[in-house]
Amino acid sequence: MKYIKYSYIILLVLLNTFTINSNAQNTERLFDIAKNIEIYTNVYKELNKNFVDDIDPSILMKTGIEAMTKSLDPYTVYYSESEAESYKIAIEGKYSGIGTVMKNIDSVITVVDLYKDSPAFNAGLRIGDQILAVNGKSTEGKSTSDITNVVRGAPGTEIEFEILSYGDKSPKTVKVIRDEINIPNVPFKGMVNDTVAYIKLTTFTDKAGANIKSDLKKLMDSFDVKYVILDLRDNGGGLLREAINVVNVFVDKDQELVFTKGKLESQNKSYKTMSNPLDATIPLVVLINGRSASASEIVSGSIQDLDRGVLIGQKSFGKGLVQNFFDVGYNSRLKTTISKYYIPSGRCIQSKTYDNGKAVEIDKSTQSEFSTKNGRKVYDVGGVEPDIVIKELDRNDFINNIDRQNEVFKFANEYFKNHPDLSPDKVLGIDYTHDFSDYLKKNKFKYVTDAEEKVNDLSKTLDMKNSSTLGQLEDMVDKQKSEMETNSKEYLNQSIGNELILRFYLEDNGVKYQLHDDPDIKEAVKLFSNIKEYNKILNKN
Repeated sequence: MKYIKYSYIILLVLLNTFTINSNAQNTERLFDIAKNIEIYTNVYKELNKNFVDDIDPSILMKTGIEAMTKSLDPYTVYYSESEAESYKIAIEGKYSGIGTVMKNIDSVITVVDLYKDSPAFNAGLRIGDQILAVNGKSTEGKSTSDITNVVRGAPGTEIEFEILSYGDKSPKTVKVIRDEINIPNVPFKGMVNDTVAYIKLTTFTDKAGANIKSDLKKLMDSFDVKYVILDLRDNGGGLLREAINVVNVFVDKDQELVFTKGKLESQNKSYKTMSNPLDATIPLVVLINGRSASASEIVSGSIQDLDRGVLIGQKSFGKGLVQNFFDVGYNSRLKTTISKYYIPSGRCIQSKTYDNGKAVEIDKSTQSEFSTKNGRKVYDVGGVEPDIVIKELDRNDFINNIDRQNEVFKFANEYFKNHPDLSPDKVLGIDYTHDFSDYLKKNKFKYVTDAEEKVNDLSKTLDMKNSSTLGQLEDMVDKQKSEMETNSKEYLNQSIGNELILRFYLEDNGVKYQLHDDPDIKEAVKLFSNIKEYNKILNKN
C-alpha cells in the first residue's frame, strides 16, 4: 500500500533530520523519538490492514495528529489541505465562499450573520434563514463545520441552497455564486462627538496596522480630532507583526515593544516599531475586556507600559504565547506555540499553563511587580489590568440559559418580521421587556438555576415530598428566579437591540448606534473632558 511506503519514507526523513540536529539533543531522547515514530507508523499500518471495516487513511491520520495537538494547548492546531481556507482567514482575513456566518440552532443550520454586499446577501439570504439543504443534500444531522466545508469553494462556482425564511410556510431555492470574501478588520470608524474619534479593530489580520493608520488619518483630515478611542474589546488577536504596526500608529519609531523567548535560540527575537507614527501625542484610550487576547494584549499592554494612553474596561484574557505556522507538506500546515512574549516593562501576562491539554490557572501569588515608563506599578500573570475598570453587567442563570437556548436571536427574528417599519435609529431606545416576556411564555421557555438543582437533589435524597421545609426552599428559589429576571432587563434590552440592528445588515450602523449607550465609551469621553485626570493616571507631570 502506497501510504505505508510513504510512512516509512517520512520516518527515514525524520530520523535523518534528528540526526543532523543531534548536537542539540542527547542520544536517549533521539532514540525515544525514533522509537515512538516507528510505533505510530506500525499502529497506523496494522489498523488500515486489519480493522474489520474500511478506514479512510487520511481521516485516521488526521485523528491521530489532532489528538497530539490537543494534548499540548488549545492554540496548537493542524490544518489539513481541505482546511486551507481556515489558514487564509487567520492570516489574510479572507477566504473563498459566500459570506455567511452559520450556527446550529435547535438542530437546524441557521444564518446568524452576513457580510454586507457578499454573494449570499446579494442572492437574498438573510439573518434567521434556515438552511435545509445544500446542492440537494439535506443538512439534517450535519454540524456547522460540515456545511461550512461544503459552502466554501473556488470563486465563480455555483452553490444551491434550500432555505426557509422566518415566518414562511414553505422553503425556497436560492443559487449563490462563490467569490473571494474579505473580512474587514476595521468594520467601523467614526466620530463619537465633534472631537473624539473612534476606531473598532476586530482582528489582527494582514494590514491591520495600515488600516488603522489610514482610517484615523481620514478622520483627522475631515474632523477636528483631538482625542482617539481604539476599541479592542472581543478581539482575540492575530498576527504579532500587526500588533507592532498598530502600536506604531501612536508610538515613535525604534521603540522596542515585544521580546519573545522560546526553546530555540532562533525564537528569541526583539520587535521594534519600524515607522514614524501618525501621532505620538494625541490623548488615547484603549478599550479592552475579558475577550481581548494575544495581539490585543500586546497593543494594550504596550500602550500601558509606555504610558502612551489609558486603558478602560475589564481585565484582558491573559494569553502571553506566540504561535507560528509551519508547512508540513501537501498544502497542510501546523500552527504551534513557539514562545512566550514580554511587553516593554518586561512582564509576560500569560494566565494559564497546560497539563495534557487542560488549562491550569497560574497562582496569582506568584505575580511579580514591574514598572511603566513613568513609574506606575503593573503586574505579570493573568492578563492586562485596565487603568479604569468598568463593571460589566452581571450575568446570572437566567441570562446564561437565554443565551444557551438562543432566545434573543429567535425573538429578534419574530420581532423584526412583525415590525416592518422598524429602523436602526429606533431599536436601541425600545423597552422590549413586556414583548420578550410574552415571547418566552408563548414558547414555554424553562430553565433551572443552580440553587433549584440543589433543592431538587436534596428533596430526592431526603424524601422531602410535601414537607413545609421543601415548600419554603421552593419559595426561596422562585423569589431568586424572579429577582434574576428583573435584574436582567437592562442586559436583555441591550442584547435585543444589538441583535435587531444586525437585521439591517449594516455593520457600521450596528456599531454607530451603540456608541452613545456604551458605558466604556462614556467613561472615555468623560476622561477626555478632564485632561488633568488623564495625565494624573499616566503619572505625567
